[in-house]
Amino acid sequence: MTAALTPEAEQSVSNIAARYGLSTDAVVAMLYAVNSGGGTMAQFSIPELGGSGQWMRGGMTMVGNMFDNNLKARVDNLCNELSQLLATTIVFPPAPAGVGGSQIVGFTAGNWWPADLGVPSSTGAQNGARYAIFPATARLAVESGGVTRVYDTGQHQIGGVQQQQGGLAGTVSFTSQFGTFDTTSLVELTGGQVAATPVAAPAPEPYVEPIAEPVPSAPGGPGGSDDIFAAIESLAGLHQRGILTDEEFATKKAELLGRL
Repeated sequence: MTAALTPEAEQSVSNIAARYGLSTDAVVAMLYAVNSGGGTMAQFSIPELGGSGQWMRGGMTMVGNMFDNNLKARVDNLCNELSQLLATTIVFPPAPAGVGGSQIVGFTAGNWWPADLGVPSSTGAQNGARYAIFPATARLAVESGGVTRVYDTGQHQIGGVQQQQGGLAGTVSFTSQFGTFDTTSLVELTGGQVAATPVAAPAPEPYVEPIAEPVPSAPGGPGGSDDIFAAIESLAGLHQRGILTDEEFATKKAELLGRL
C-alpha cells in the first residue's frame, strides 16, 4: 500500500482495485480525493483514469476525454463505492496519543468556512482556491490566499464545478441551471450575513391566445375533409409547441372531426 490505511480499508481497497482493473495506488489516490471532497465530490489526476478529472455525486463526472462515456461511468461507480467505504469504515488509523500534527480522518478535512454557514453540500479545491457550497442558505464560501469570502448565490442551483485547464490562481468557475459563472457575478457578503436568501416565486407564464384554426369548407363541398385534416395538423403543431393544452387540443380536434 502507498498510504497508511487500516487493515480493513486495505483489504477493501485491494478488492476494489481488482474488480476495476486498477492499481491499488490509483484507488488510494481516488480515495484521498473523495475524502478531501467530503465524500460528495473529488478532483483528481490519475493516469489510469484518463488524467485530470472531477466527480460530483449524483450528476457530474468529467474526465480527460469528454466523449468517453465508459470511463465516466467507471469513475462514477468507483467514486460512489469509495464514498460508501468512507462512510461505513474506519479508513485512516488514528494518530498515536500525544503525537501532534494533523490527522487524516474520513470526512474531516477541517471547517475553514464561517461556522454559521452550516454544513456544505460539497467542498473542493481548484487553482489554489478552496470552496464550499451551501444551497440551504444560498451561500458560497471561497478561500484564496488565506482570505475567506462569502457570496450570495441567489437563484443559482450549483450543480458542478467547471473544470479549468491552466486557469488563473485563485479562480473557480461553477455551473448551474443558468450556465457557467464565477464569483465576479455574485454579491459578496460582509459582516457574517448568512441568512437564507428568499427564493422568488416563479413568474407566471404570459398568456398566449391560441391561433384560430382555419375554417374548413362545408362537409361535402370541394376539399372539405382535406381542409379539416389540415386544420387538425395545424392544431397538432400548436399543441406540440405548448400553445394549446392537452384539453384544448382534444376538444378542438373532436369538434373538427365532428364536421366530417
